[in-house]
Amino acid sequence: MRRWFALAGCALALSVAASWTDAGEKAGPNDNHPPRGFTALFNGKDLHNWQGLIQINHRKKYATKEEYEAAVKKVTDKAIQHWTVKDGVIHYDGKNNNLQTSKDYGNFEMYVDWRIEPSGDSGIYLRGTPQVQIWDIKGKNNKPGVGSGGLYNNQKNPSKPLVVADNPAGQWNTFYIKMVAEKVTIKLNGKLVVDNTPLENYWERGQPLPARGPIELQHHGDKLWFKNIYVKELPE
Repeated sequence: MRRWFALAGCALALSVAASWTDAGEKAGPNDNHPPRGFTALFNGKDLHNWQGLIQINHRKKYATKEEYEAAVKKVTDKAIQHWTVKDGVIHYDGKNNNLQTSKDYGNFEMYVDWRIEPSGDSGIYLRGTPQVQIWDIKGKNNKPGVGSGGLYNNQKNPSKPLVVADNPAGQWNTFYIKMVAEKVTIKLNGKLVVDNTPLENYWERGQPLPARGPIELQHHGDKLWFKNIYVKELPE
């Protein structure tokens, strides 16, 4: 009898794990269609508009355009082995590095839907700078009572979100992000979590942010899912 209960328990655990893995991994019919005025950074089919990571503060080491393009090709060829597209969703296996847009952005608005596994950790880099925080609010890496959406690496300006607005790990969440000059406003699942707060230059403390830079999906060693990534450029 005990053996039967043990087997039943294992079967239930496997069933729960399978249902979590399968839940929400497919895009719906209304996904990946940008709202009016926005452009889709992800078309639901491939990683056009994206490339492997060349950290923004490392660009200057490439003496020529040809050297830079060769470096981009090398990191992108590796990235696409780990950042893949299936059923209208970007999947990341947690085993590579950040994925970044091929184009740089200055002032902009954007939307992005994201999903993490339990105890997962990630973020969105703006102009190549970390970061808008993403994590499991009940995960081992989290600070108690601190949700996603904060400007995690700020030292002088506020770094924590105003409220906890996360859906549980395994469910989809939606960021709205607006960046003008160095100031960032963020809504998570429709709730204001960052209100016109400066994002600090993590790479060169005390220096202004780059005027333009890529948008990045952060690698932190965890599985990730993204869809509905839209951007609208604003006057600079």
